[in-house]
Amino acid sequence: MEILDLRHFGSVDLRPLLEEESGVWQELLSWDYDASAEMILRYIDSKILPGYVAIERGRILGYCFFVYEGAKGVIGDVFVDSYTGARRTEIERELITQVVSTLQQSPGIHRIEAQLLLHDTGTAAEPFDAEGFRRYARLFMCLPVGRDHFNSTPLPPGYQIRSWQEQDYQSAASIITAAYRSHVDSEINDQYRTVTGSLRFLNNIVRFPGCGVFDQESSFVVHHAPTRTNVGVLLCSRVRHDVGHITQVCLLPEHRNHGLGEHLIEAAYRAISLKNYSQLSLTVTEANTRAVALYKRLGFDVSRVFDAFVWEG
Repeated sequence: MEILDLRHFGSVDLRPLLEEESGVWQELLSWDYDASAEMILRYIDSKILPGYVAIERGRILGYCFFVYEGAKGVIGDVFVDSYTGARRTEIERELITQVVSTLQQSPGIHRIEAQLLLHDTGTAAEPFDAEGFRRYARLFMCLPVGRDHFNSTPLPPGYQIRSWQEQDYQSAASIITAAYRSHVDSEINDQYRTVTGSLRFLNNIVRFPGCGVFDQESSFVVHHAPTRTNVGVLLCSRVRHDVGHITQVCLLPEHRNHGLGEHLIEAAYRAISLKNYSQLSLTVTEANTRAVALYKRLGFDVSRVFDAFVWEG
């Protein structure tokens, strides 16, 4: 078996492996991965996607890619063909080890992040643990659409919920930064720590298909009339023709404990219901017990548990 640089190989077609992976995303997460797969293929064809591919006798066994974001490397995905059977874990380990080594040796890289949604918690941990990564369990939760999960109550006086608008970028970035200050999620994603990073996060969510197609009609902000400021935000994407995914929901700390989070989720739920979606999903860090309790109370069930990994040099 050879481990080759993705930017240097081109004699073997990666499409069959990506088609298999798309099926796994569909089965495990009800997620249409085709747009992401096409984007990966375009980057590979242009020889600009950093990463590695495992090949044996001309057959692609698996691949792992990453991206550079300033002083940080983000591992985007690792996938190995089910054909490999019992060797699958070994091949994943080799690919991850190669990527981690490359990033750690890359000039100016001081942080590495990874979230592996397709891997059950612990199954891909060994190469990360060996290099001193911190590990955080995360939950993928789902809410079926079709029955009323909410006990509608009026919004507290002075608050309004309205649809997301283009001019909400700056206020949403400020909300995210304040909401995640000293929060476990800012340890997992350092973009939350600054307004500039939060703006980059928002741009990735709204402009690119990595987390589905942004659904503006199902995304909302909470406006506080007395202070004329936005104090909460919920972003939703379409990850399959009939499935919505909440990519972000947060409130300014001083405006919590008013039921606003529930109102935001209800607004998204009712918006996707009008489009005949069958499911609404989200991810949450297991240690964020308050949020987990809210989602469970609203009817979300844990579909799978996966890991986020962080290394800081």
